[in-house]
Amino acid sequence: MAKRSVAHKSWLPEANDPATSFPLTHLPYGAFEADGQRHLCVAIGAHLLDLHHCAESGLLPASLVAPCKAPVLNPLMSLGPREWTLLRQTLTDLLHNSAKPAKRARVEEALHSIAGATLYKPVEIPNYTDFYASIHHATRVGSLFRPDSPLLPNYKHVPIGYHGRASSVVPSGAPVLRPHGQTRPSHPGKEPSFGPSRTLDFELELAFYVGQSNPLGTPVPIARAAEHLFGVSLLNDWSARDIQAWEYQPLGPFLGKNFATTLSPWVTPMAALEPFRAPAASRPKGDPRPLPYLRNAVDQRQGALDLQFEVFLSTQISRENGLAPFRISQSSTRDLYWTPAQFVAHHTSNGCNLQVGDILATGTISGPAVSSAGCLLELTRNGAEPLKLPTGEMRAFLEDGDEIILSGYGEVPGQPRIGLGDCRATILPARH
Repeated sequence: MAKRSVAHKSWLPEANDPATSFPLTHLPYGAFEADGQRHLCVAIGAHLLDLHHCAESGLLPASLVAPCKAPVLNPLMSLGPREWTLLRQTLTDLLHNSAKPAKRARVEEALHSIAGATLYKPVEIPNYTDFYASIHHATRVGSLFRPDSPLLPNYKHVPIGYHGRASSVVPSGAPVLRPHGQTRPSHPGKEPSFGPSRTLDFELELAFYVGQSNPLGTPVPIARAAEHLFGVSLLNDWSARDIQAWEYQPLGPFLGKNFATTLSPWVTPMAALEPFRAPAASRPKGDPRPLPYLRNAVDQRQGALDLQFEVFLSTQISRENGLAPFRISQSSTRDLYWTPAQFVAHHTSNGCNLQVGDILATGTISGPAVSSAGCLLELTRNGAEPLKLPTGEMRAFLEDGDEIILSGYGEVPGQPRIGLGDCRATILPARH
């Protein structure tokens, strides 16, 4: 792990630990409970810095006082990139090793321990769009159901996406009830059945928050699209595969997807991801170039991200035996076929008006190897090849009591490592 340079050092010792997820260069936004109210915060080392307290105590510029006293990030996001930068620089100065002792003392009054804090969703989410940006996921899933033609003709030309449901986006740690639904008849001529899903799955994704809206009827050009994004969070887009398989034709996912989507409580600002910028994924020879509205030289050169992800599974038996969660997958955003800016440019190309707080998710993030698959549908070949766990248990799909934990981080030479925070949930039995 990279050592902290003097430029990256905080007067908080925990923020300089190479193993921390929250160094001075990160400062992810969150929301926590303080005196019965919801306060915005940033994470630094093992602490939360209460932005509401900072605003009230005169530590922030006047233009940032009202938005930092709000219970959600939307008012701050709506101010735009210049104010985002101003707040980030102000907080960095307050927490930097060079901060004067008198100012440190005032900042210390706004610090709380992360341990034991009650965290909330820090953003009011008006809309949720789910893309399908991993060509490896699309190809592997397509080969299960269309072995002769895994990828549909449009995939390499258009960022495929669909509208999800924002009302069922829940914070990390909230349990997920196994959903009921209608499923395919067991034999031709039989009636479909209705009951709890038998093939419940997770999907490892990254969510991008829209920080700048666009007027209805006004597309966002690809050259400006990245400016509309505020930050990212880990996201688990749960899927009831049996419900989804019966309902998705001809209109696409519905009840098999919208019963729950779990979101990490931390919003990593795009500014913190600058060291982890990467070129867009190289397209194989013969693949079409993106159409002009999706093509930009700067975006192709540095519009992707180099972030790593891991998925862990904990079962009731493993917890009873004191075993740590089992890692079942590793993947990277380097393998995505489309960039975040292309999401924005395509989403608005017909004049659709994005709103502050909207989330645009990547879709399942999978790599070229089966071990880098971001869901059980791929890892087990739709249940045909169940995973054998160290406890001796087998998993084709998720069972009641299973906990899925998504973890992500950025790590490149010469830069402090940052962690995106866990995104976790336990499956509870379906309601009677």
